[in-house]
Amino acid sequence: MSDRVFVYGTLRRGEVNHHLMSGAEYCGEHVTLPRYRMIHLGAYPGVVEGGNTAIVGEIYRVNGQQFTQLDRLEDYPRLYNRKLIPTPWGSAWIYTYRGVRNGRPVIPGGDWLGQQRPGPFSLY
Repeated sequence: MSDRVFVYGTLRRGEVNHHLMSGAEYCGEHVTLPRYRMIHLGAYPGVVEGGNTAIVGEIYRVNGQQFTQLDRLEDYPRLYNRKLIPTPWGSAWIYTYRGVRNGRPVIPGGDWLGQQRPGPFSLY
């Protein structure tokens, strides 16, 4: 069994947690519909529903074991929810942040790689 997942932060190519995508099938780059807000959580971003920003990221096809690793990294379901979004490759899961949002800076362009941020951070 495999699922598609949309990654927009430290799991993207060139980022510190991208090694968790090793063995996953890269489908391509994708930009969501403008329905979100990306917030800066320090060493990683969070995407919140209800904004008007399109989020830039990548689509991967992952197996069950990889999906479990991603859930652990994202602290699903405690810190992040998952929801399906439409993509050219079919539906894909996006992790949406459910933690504290007040006072968190917004990343206006919705692209984690395209903005200044502090140094690398990895949970694994």
